[in-house]
Amino acid sequence: MTIRVLVAEDQAIVRRGLRLLLESQPDITVVAEAADGPEAIALARELRPDVCLVDIQMPRLDGIAVTRALAGPTAHHPLRVVIITTFDLDEYVHDALRAGAVGFILKDSGPALLAEAVRAAHAGGAMVSPSVTMRLLKRFGPVAPPSPRRPAVPLTDREIELVRCIARGRTNQEIAQELFISLSTVKAHVANVQVKLLLRNRTEIAAWAWENRLVTGG
Repeated sequence: MTIRVLVAEDQAIVRRGLRLLLESQPDITVVAEAADGPEAIALARELRPDVCLVDIQMPRLDGIAVTRALAGPTAHHPLRVVIITTFDLDEYVHDALRAGAVGFILKDSGPALLAEAVRAAHAGGAMVSPSVTMRLLKRFGPVAPPSPRRPAVPLTDREIELVRCIARGRTNQEIAQELFISLSTVKAHVANVQVKLLLRNRTEIAAWAWENRLVTGG
């Protein structure tokens, strides 16, 4: 299945670069481009893309306002929004996730992480750039509501290892390499952890790990 993406970015050269990076992936296609906030909202509502990739600083309406309109609590048919930015600021990350974004990626993260964020959003997950994940969770606390300290079904030792990796901002590929397991096994473990902890995505898993002190320090 091809993932249909809307790219909202005010700089034409950056917008073109994002399209080229995304369409170099066999399972991703860019269905539209928007140069400002209102255009992004109009195109997203008309075309209903699987994922909206939205720059945080745009004319007329910024990425936070766009996210709130497309994915916030008042959106009638919410879409999946991933924020992309050059600005590594905690306030931006916090505001974006509170507005309904399911991802926050820095523009210098590289094509692999960009594609993984789009795939995670399409699959119902979430991803924050590894460089800001730990700082975000430690400074602002959990994005999700507090979870029970002990799951109804205990996590296995390997699942706990995986949870710690997620809380440290590792991608699935990095977890597979670190734990010497296949990518499909990583995905299966993530799914099992979500079921056991009654959590919806990676961001909530990371928050649960910090709440329960499975990871500490810097």
